[in-house]
Amino acid sequence: GLEEGAKNQFSTFSNFITTINQKKEGIGNRNSPTQLVIPNIKNGRDLPPLCLDVRQKQRMSMDALPQELKAPIPPEPSLPIRTKTVKDFQDDMEKSKASGDWKAVHNFYSTTFDSFLEINAAFKKDTNSPFNTIEDSGIDAKFVNVVYDALLNTPQDVQKSVLKGIINGLLQEWTGPRTKDDLRAYCILLQNPQFSNTSTYVIYAHLLRQIAALTEADHHFLVHWSKKISQKRFKQVVDRLLQFISLRLFPAKPEEFPPMVKCTWWIPSATKVLALFNAANSLISPPIISYTDFYNSTLDHIDLMEEYHNWQCYGNSHRFSFCQYPFIISIAAKKVIIQRDSEQQMISIARQSLVDKVSRRQKPDMNMLFLNVKVRRTHLVSDSLDELARKKADLKKKLKVTFVGEAGLDMGGLTKEWFLLLIRQIFHPDYGMFTYHKDSQCHWFSSFKCDNYSEFRLVGALMGLAVYNSITLDIRFPPCCYKKLLSPPIVPCDHNTLVGICGVTLDDLFQIMPELAHGLSELLSYEGNVEEDFYSTFQVFQEEFGVIKSYNLKPNGDKIPVTNRNRKEYVQLYVDFLLNRSIYKQFAAFYYGFHSVCASYALLLLRPEEVEILVCGSPELDMSALQRSTQYEGYQKTDLTIRYFWDVVLGFSLDLQKKLLHFATGSDRVPVGGMADLNFKISKSETSTNWLPVAHTCFNQLCLPPYKNKKELKQKLIIGISNAEGFGLE
Repeated sequence: GLEEGAKNQFSTFSNFITTINQKKEGIGNRNSPTQLVIPNIKNGRDLPPLCLDVRQKQRMSMDALPQELKAPIPPEPSLPIRTKTVKDFQDDMEKSKASGDWKAVHNFYSTTFDSFLEINAAFKKDTNSPFNTIEDSGIDAKFVNVVYDALLNTPQDVQKSVLKGIINGLLQEWTGPRTKDDLRAYCILLQNPQFSNTSTYVIYAHLLRQIAALTEADHHFLVHWSKKISQKRFKQVVDRLLQFISLRLFPAKPEEFPPMVKCTWWIPSATKVLALFNAANSLISPPIISYTDFYNSTLDHIDLMEEYHNWQCYGNSHRFSFCQYPFIISIAAKKVIIQRDSEQQMISIARQSLVDKVSRRQKPDMNMLFLNVKVRRTHLVSDSLDELARKKADLKKKLKVTFVGEAGLDMGGLTKEWFLLLIRQIFHPDYGMFTYHKDSQCHWFSSFKCDNYSEFRLVGALMGLAVYNSITLDIRFPPCCYKKLLSPPIVPCDHNTLVGICGVTLDDLFQIMPELAHGLSELLSYEGNVEEDFYSTFQVFQEEFGVIKSYNLKPNGDKIPVTNRNRKEYVQLYVDFLLNRSIYKQFAAFYYGFHSVCASYALLLLRPEEVEILVCGSPELDMSALQRSTQYEGYQKTDLTIRYFWDVVLGFSLDLQKKLLHFATGSDRVPVGGMADLNFKISKSETSTNWLPVAHTCFNQLCLPPYKNKKELKQKLIIGISNAEGFGLE
């Protein structure tokens, strides 16, 4: 950005902003539809929505429009002739730096940015070509990058001239639809590095407002043009927009900005422009930047539940909410929303149970406020499934687990232990519900047909209970599973509607069955005669209980040969069969089970990757981070026993580190917020050093006797964490 000392030099721009209002008053009687302050829009909350209500799961697809504009293309005005090349500009810069005479450079910048036409004259690759397609913006990206890279190294009067020119362009009186030259100018101006400085935010805000108010067809072009921007520049624009939103929410110097009441449209405009870049990012595989780069952690500190309730109440109406644009909300913030939404549902269900009991003049019982699951360790799966099937009406109550014959009280630790052991048994190959694929190290649904799919429903409910009760599970499903789980994210009212069906590709199959996917990929790239050499038809063969069965991928598929011409269709149908059709009943039961517990609009905020993180946590263990966030009771972090402990733990293998985490917390997974979210505590145990360490998994607490040396501590700790199953009371 610009130097801090230069801030005062930009104060004169308040005069230019004043001209915006003067200009508006001067032309107010003309009812121009395109003046800087867009008419009929009182503030940013009234701007036209960039996309449809996400609660209907009908978000606007930026690539759904045809490649040509649906509206008539307005004629492009003739551009001035500008012949300066990248080399000419670089030569001028070198001469100016050497001589101190910046006149030529000043003239170039002041002329180039004086209007949208001049911007196109300078940066359009060919001024005689219309460039009216989404495939090519016609922008000379190299020239734009060179000019912007040099801009911040020029004198302040040069930089000021650029901002003056941008104001002139924004004040232009539009007489009709925007031309492609106008869109090109917007695309170029968004990349201006000057907008990283807060002193330019008033101008930046008006630029964002105009872009946000463009038509859907114009947004379509900007999205496709933006995906051609280099990764470095793309991320810079995204970071600039995120910073703009953060500083408007929490300004370091509030006096730098107009009062919030006068610029409520700033944040909605910036968020809508950011949505264009998010759409562009999603059009490319792999994406230009990670979806996490769109997170704005500043939003973690606002009233998220108010945002969520506004969104629930008003949807995508004129009332702005960040929940309309969930890509900007971090996974940590979404977890908070889901937790609080779950807590409110739990309280509501428990209150209703209490009211029902009292209305029938029955004595209230504390147990009625919980989902009480009582199981025997020797019959863990059957007891658990029976309990959940029997207590469907209580699934949305707070979960409490009791192991028969054990004195442990469930303050959270027994629940975690129950989930861990149950998942381990259900996913065992001998149980037959899921198939483990060694190549991808993940589980997938068994396609074997059966009479009753209720067990899959109960497994789905189990996974929903984990999310609902903020428990992380050691489940190894491929990403495709979570995509199917959100298809759709809200259970449809019509029970005839298909659920758990999503668009799948060869990439999805690679994540489950890489060897088979590789073979299909080879088929697609085969240069010989596919029909004669492969001799395949549109059929799939599967072994079920020792019997080979065939399934047609399309009607009469057994009579349709696979050829060079139709092999793409064959591969797509094959993948769809394996990941959708062949397991439809199993996955549908699983889907309904999950949503029977997690029926919440909050799921609409999540990407499939985020659902996976909520369910599974992170497998990445960072014991150094755990050491930094650990609290102590009876010990100081400098005590010899504590130093021995961390020397031993940091030297453990990954397997032993996971065992320690499971021993102390009841789970070997890291929650969404990282190790710091565990609130791990080490307490001094006043027992004999002959005793093993003890853990209170309900509180993520490890009780450690003051062992005399590192060898003894390591020996006792390994014995303790390697033989940790079962609970008792002290």
